[in-house]
Amino acid sequence: MAQPEPTEPPSFVKWSLSIAASAGLTGMLCCVAPMVLFMTGLMGGAYAISFADFFYTEDGSPGVGAWVLRAAAVILGGVGLSVYRTRQNTCSIDPRRKRTNLILMVCIVAITGVAIFLSLEALSSWYFDQYIVPAQQRELGLSQKYGT
Repeated sequence: MAQPEPTEPPSFVKWSLSIAASAGLTGMLCCVAPMVLFMTGLMGGAYAISFADFFYTEDGSPGVGAWVLRAAAVILGGVGLSVYRTRQNTCSIDPRRKRTNLILMVCIVAITGVAIFLSLEALSSWYFDQYIVPAQQRELGLSQKYGT
């Protein structure tokens, strides 16, 4: 009986970027989700602010919900690295190369994931200030004007 051919190792760059993007987005889901829903017209300004406020304290610092999302992002990154390592171990490549790949993967995922997280944080802060907060103020002004 013939032995199966060794499978190709997973694509290093593709895998690391997908893990980093997933982790970065997960960490900022509290602000990106209402921003996207507001952009598409599925959510008004007042509701978008209240959705984001659920994850932050009154002074604007991260609350329990934001820390849960950040912890989920770290766990997602760890699981992605673990799955990569498992798939890499099914291939017949040099153990030193496997170790080097894993170290590089951890560094790339950590740096790129944090960069994506910080970029989304800056983008969502800007978008909230430019578009969502003024919409919320108009909505609240209208509701006070008409007594609703």
